[in-house]
Amino acid sequence: MSEAPQSSTVDVRKPPRLVARSLASPAGVLVILPALVLASGVVVLLLGRSATRETAETMARHQLVAQAKAVEHDVAFALAQADPVLATMRTLANAAMPPSDALIRLRDAVLGRPAVYNATIAFPSGVMWGAFFDDARVPHVLESRMGDTGTVRTSYTVKNGALVKVSARTDSYDARKRPYYEAAIDARQRVWLPPRVFSASGKTGLTVTEPVYGPDQTLVAVISIDFDVAELSAFLREAPLAGARTVMFTADGTILASSSAAVPRAALEKRLLHHADFGDAALTALFATDEVARLRLRASDGFASIEPRFLHVAAPDGDYLASIAVVGGHRVGTPGALEWYLATLVPESSLLGAMHRLDRTSIIASLIALAIAMAVALVFAWNLVRMRRAVGAARAEARTAVAHAKQLGSYRLVERLGIGGMGEVWRAEHQLLARRAAIKLVRNDLATDPAHGRHIKERFRREAQTLASMRSRHTIELYDYGVTNDGTFFYVMELLDGLDLARLVDAHGPLPAARVIKILTQACQSLAEAHAAGLLHRDIKPANLVLCVAADEVDIIKVLDFGIVHHVAEIVSREIAPREPLASEPPPVTAMPADSNSRLTIEGTVVGTPGYIAPEQASSGPLDPRGDVYSLGCVAWFLLTGTEVYGGATAVEVVRAHIHQPIPPLRPLVQGWLPVDLAVLIECCLAKHPINRPGARELATALRDIEIPAEHAWTEQHAASWWAEQRVGIPAVEAEVISDNSRVVVVQHELAAMPEAQTGSNAKTVVVRSISVTPDPD
Repeated sequence: MSEAPQSSTVDVRKPPRLVARSLASPAGVLVILPALVLASGVVVLLLGRSATRETAETMARHQLVAQAKAVEHDVAFALAQADPVLATMRTLANAAMPPSDALIRLRDAVLGRPAVYNATIAFPSGVMWGAFFDDARVPHVLESRMGDTGTVRTSYTVKNGALVKVSARTDSYDARKRPYYEAAIDARQRVWLPPRVFSASGKTGLTVTEPVYGPDQTLVAVISIDFDVAELSAFLREAPLAGARTVMFTADGTILASSSAAVPRAALEKRLLHHADFGDAALTALFATDEVARLRLRASDGFASIEPRFLHVAAPDGDYLASIAVVGGHRVGTPGALEWYLATLVPESSLLGAMHRLDRTSIIASLIALAIAMAVALVFAWNLVRMRRAVGAARAEARTAVAHAKQLGSYRLVERLGIGGMGEVWRAEHQLLARRAAIKLVRNDLATDPAHGRHIKERFRREAQTLASMRSRHTIELYDYGVTNDGTFFYVMELLDGLDLARLVDAHGPLPAARVIKILTQACQSLAEAHAAGLLHRDIKPANLVLCVAADEVDIIKVLDFGIVHHVAEIVSREIAPREPLASEPPPVTAMPADSNSRLTIEGTVVGTPGYIAPEQASSGPLDPRGDVYSLGCVAWFLLTGTEVYGGATAVEVVRAHIHQPIPPLRPLVQGWLPVDLAVLIECCLAKHPINRPGARELATALRDIEIPAEHAWTEQHAASWWAEQRVGIPAVEAEVISDNSRVVVVQHELAAMPEAQTGSNAKTVVVRSISVTPDPD
């Protein structure tokens, strides 16, 4: 074996091993465990902060949206009072009734209307009727008449349905020259005027005005309603969150209403207020953002229909979460469309209080966990030092034992190919002859007492001699056997170059009939020798027949797994109460999938594979060498069709089919040429009763006598050509050891193709057999 590939593999794996060793060192434990705890704490802290912040912001946004909708609803309701009041005023303007009655009805129209400050009906003659509220929200009415000496303005209150004069004065007031009157005449329809400060009261207000025309389109009057914007602030008083402040403003930055109870000094100057008048650093920072700057876009550009927007505002006194929502919106068909906006500022400190508490709690918990982790790491490191010392001593002893164990007589163990519950399989070389072999090691701890151990040793010796006594070239060859100093049993067997028939059919499909005839003939030669010596195989199946190359010969069959062979005399001596094997159900068996490679162990003495078991063997009847012929007939069926004779979902169904069901037609399942003689021979092999089957030697003779036309013959040239094409892709076969409670079973598995330096010039198939370790009663 070349050592270069092995050293290369070690070099590749060296860095990961060095890392693993450093991590498993005491110092590594002292560093890694606390680091993991610390990292976990940091991750939990960051995730908790993120989740808390996201949750707080989400809740705040929901509350701000709800507040904006509530304010929008209240403001819209207040401004919507203009419609019924204006309708009443149109009626009064067109009605011919005494002024006293008109004034009383005008007063009644504005009562209970939130935010309505003043309502007037101005006639082209200079007469004006009005209804207004004083600072105490007491309603009054006003009649203004122009005369030669000036305009007489008389105010009244209403008591018991009659007007009571309060005051009268004469001035130069002319309603026809007021902005609202001129705006209505110019627009010839209802129009909303921009917010302004009323000269009489000094209040910030909003006016809606509308001209009233007669049937002949002559002007009858101009009606108008003034709204006190200050009263709209009542809708903003209740903050949605702690520390929040709310303002209602126009696109040009005019503040219409505020949740602040303090009145800016600028309000005393009887002018419109701006954000700078409030002296609020957060409010100033909000109006300095690009988002508020975009509000200067006209509503006709589509901005008035935006959904609420959220942004973070950095102010000198801290960070804020701000929301901006539209309030009022357009009134379709009305000039002077309202463009009001509601902005709410919430301090992030009030939102993230829970997050800061979580930070403190997480830091304390992380410190405690880190202290515990340091203590645990110290304990682990101390135990690791002690364990390393113990492992070092054990390794020293193991190296001595391995060096001794890798020497079995004249053979050197090179590589372990498989391991299982009952033993191991190794690739080995003879030290002097350099001959490669497969060595099977059987555990020596299976015997519970010395007498049982001696019985197992004797059984092992007999089976080895049985296999060694067989001389057919189609039976796997046994080179040597023995027992090591510690009592381990071992076989030394040949290595095969090829693949079993199950994998052959899986890879290449059904075989030609001529090739099947040649394969069956060779298998019969191995079985004939065993039967002549009184031995039964009892588990003939495709996986136990290996097609291989030997020297310059190809398509050589080797029969494997003679480990479950038994002498006919032993089998017959164990039949206490023989019965008709074909007339009964099979003994109990655990249900399992009907896998052709699954060995079936039935209670009693039945052993075999469901897809290839003879009826008498399946029903625990007297065994006969022709049971192996039945199984070989099933193998022939599989080679020709690629399927088993009988199908079934479970092993029980397949076994019952072998016992009771008739043989299905073979010819429809074979695609190519099928000689009649071969079909008849296979049907004879599958006979339900052994007496109707040929013996192995008789079958071999009959197979040789089948006439094969030249065009269908499988010649040596055909075989050599086929093998030449397959040599590159032929996999080596690795042996895997499994246990079925009474034997070590070695199942073949394909290996990926390896470089010649690793496998040798010829990658070979390791084939070993099952070894019975439970002695049968003599």
